[in-house]
Amino acid sequence: QVQLVESGGGLVQTGGSLRLSCAGSGRTFSSYTMGWFRQAPGKEREGVSCIGSSDGSTYYGVSVKGRFTISRDNAKNTVFLQMNSLKPEDTAVYYCAARPGYCSPDEYDYWGQGTQVTVSS
Repeated sequence: QVQLVESGGGLVQTGGSLRLSCAGSGRTFSSYTMGWFRQAPGKEREGVSCIGSSDGSTYYGVSVKGRFTISRDNAKNTVFLQMNSLKPEDTAVYYCAARPGYCSPDEYDYWGQGTQVTVSS
């Protein structure tokens, strides 16, 4: 069982930055692949980024590539999402999620409660 808690969301102006954190419980956190997803009102959930458990390989959605950076600190059971050059279209609730195995667009076993990111124009 893994419990995930996101933090770091907030209101920022276009072009600004935010750093999201996702703290996980459990001694097996390092064995999980971690993903970030987002969902804007009236839109489907979108995969933002993923970082693998074994080799730390990273993946990014087309809309965030080059602006967002995912990282993890297994000693602190935490995964981060550094978001730079934010745009109004990045406004959404951001969720972190965990799954065994490799990065995947879906089939995550554990989800956090989400943190709101709002980018003003």
